[in-house]
Amino acid sequence: MQGLAEFDFSKEECGRTACALIRFGQSSLREKPHNHPMTLTELKYIVAVAREKHFGKGAEACHVSQPTLSVAIKKLEEELQVKLFERNANEITVTPLGEEIVRQAQSVLEQADNIREIARRGKDPLAGALRLGLIYTIGPYLLPDLVRQIIAHTPQMPLILQENFTVKLLEELRTGEIDCAILAEPFPDANLAIAPLYDEPFMAAVPGSHPLAARNSVTAEELKKETMLLLGTGHCFRDHVLEVCPEFARFSSSAEGISKSFEGSSLETIKHMVAAGMGITLVPRLGVPKEALAEQSAAKKGSTGKDDSVAGQASFIKYLPFEGHVPTRRVVLAWRRSFTRYEAIAALRNAIYACELPGVSRLS
Repeated sequence: MQGLAEFDFSKEECGRTACALIRFGQSSLREKPHNHPMTLTELKYIVAVAREKHFGKGAEACHVSQPTLSVAIKKLEEELQVKLFERNANEITVTPLGEEIVRQAQSVLEQADNIREIARRGKDPLAGALRLGLIYTIGPYLLPDLVRQIIAHTPQMPLILQENFTVKLLEELRTGEIDCAILAEPFPDANLAIAPLYDEPFMAAVPGSHPLAARNSVTAEELKKETMLLLGTGHCFRDHVLEVCPEFARFSSSAEGISKSFEGSSLETIKHMVAAGMGITLVPRLGVPKEALAEQSAAKKGSTGKDDSVAGQASFIKYLPFEGHVPTRRVVLAWRRSFTRYEAIAALRNAIYACELPGVSRLS
């Protein structure tokens, strides 16, 4: 009994001890705040802001209000106890540590998507939309037939389509915003998987009233003396044209062999400029309307006494093939090596090969 007495506290001592324990517990809570669980949504927000360099645009890309996005990012910064973004008056910059975290967030989001895709493939390998990007000078000419082929053969895999510049599509492939893209080589190596689709020749488009319109073909040397119409900066097709006629890169009205160079926002706009007699341009073979070639063929027959009913039909634009060396571009399908929907990529390639693709050389 004596041993027990040694540990017998008075009521006053018990009270002081209890108060001390309560104070210690309150202090511990203040020093170690409750952890806020990190979410995939927050990772999506920081990736969007890092890409757009703007909170408002990042919120718009994520389809949420700016206050919602800002509060979520602030909570994430508090949890990680790091600053992800430098908030300046005119722009948002990513901190060095933030850049590393954003890269990891992109990887996490992609892996999360892979989990969903694995589950979806277990039911149907082709189930779910495929996000496809195309450059501006391919989309309008390939998509009408491609969409029909997809609907006919894989209706459970609708295409979510986006047209953009090559550089932008490569960035969106890297960040997982699109699954695959149809591009024209060359482009910067982005460690992507590449499947060649077809080699596409270029044709010269000249006004129907132009002296060259009486010809059946043209040479690159002859084009150097003409007024060339180009796409604006950022279009890879512009670079293809300048490879054929590098003289036009000088953009000088006084340069030898050049009348003047104009720029257009789209290939279809430039065609209208050609029809109006403002100059000539190059077009990819799939960009040549079937009706125009049919009319040219019919007019040629009429000139030899055949099919006189169409002999007098004058076209506003004459499309001419090249003599000798024919400039071409290689069109490819590109996707991330980590993309796991192999069956979807194969189905897309098959749909492209099922398209008519007149005048191009298909590649396996």
